[in-house]
Amino acid sequence: MNVSDAMTPRSELVTVSLPGSRDDALEYLQDREFSSVPVVKETDGGEQYRGLVSRESLIEQPDEDQLALLMDEVPTVERDASVEELAELMATENARRIPVVDGELEGIITITDVIRAIATGDVDAETSVEELATTDINTTYEAAPLLVGMRELFYANVPYAVVLDGDGDPAGMLTEVDILDVARVVEEEERTGNSFADQDNDWMWEGIKGVGSRSMTVRNVELPDETVGDLMTSDLVTVSKRKTAKETAQQMITHDIEQIPLVSGDELIGVVRDMDLLEALYE
Repeated sequence: MNVSDAMTPRSELVTVSLPGSRDDALEYLQDREFSSVPVVKETDGGEQYRGLVSRESLIEQPDEDQLALLMDEVPTVERDASVEELAELMATENARRIPVVDGELEGIITITDVIRAIATGDVDAETSVEELATTDINTTYEAAPLLVGMRELFYANVPYAVVLDGDGDPAGMLTEVDILDVARVVEEEERTGNSFADQDNDWMWEGIKGVGSRSMTVRNVELPDETVGDLMTSDLVTVSKRKTAKETAQQMITHDIEQIPLVSGDELIGVVRDMDLLEALYE
């Protein structure tokens, strides 16, 4: 299976053009809920790909208006590259989306596209998921205040925590998306550092939600007076260590999740994230 078989083609992509401003990218990132948008430039020789503008780059550079200075340098891949080659590139560069470029922009491919290819059997991924999981598990307590749960995600630098009950057993899953869905920004008259000029713009908080925990502590966030257990997903999806990468990918696609706790019987022994499954394709 090649990249061209799984990518979103250029004809279905929304792009922004140089020269341009941050507002050009904001329009698409807000209205269409994209996490990034490709940047192109029209030349006498045709369209040229120049880079990606992400929600993260807009947040980290709030005073920059020129589109050319907001672009991220990200790796690219050619359409005839194998999905196995793509998986290694994504894992090495820690990139969740990669433009498909061969002289010009031909499409974009995301980690979800790769996980779907694994799940459907379009690529061979029969590796035991036990070999791919991480044993470093971020956890939190179900009775902890929600603010504590948010901080635990931030300090662990991961977007999830397995929630433990009073007996130390897994009771659910808390993700940064869960937290950000109920959070709201508390505005102040004076701000320093990372902030948008238009603090009353509805998109501003959406931008934070799109980036995740790294932005949560640089802004004033108000959370409801609830516990982790009030907000967690209690219907915990798990995977046995005897399952394969393909079977785990099927679980991820079915439940629309990015990580699954790994269990042996009733014991929690690891966590499998979508990025972990990439290793099954190139090792």
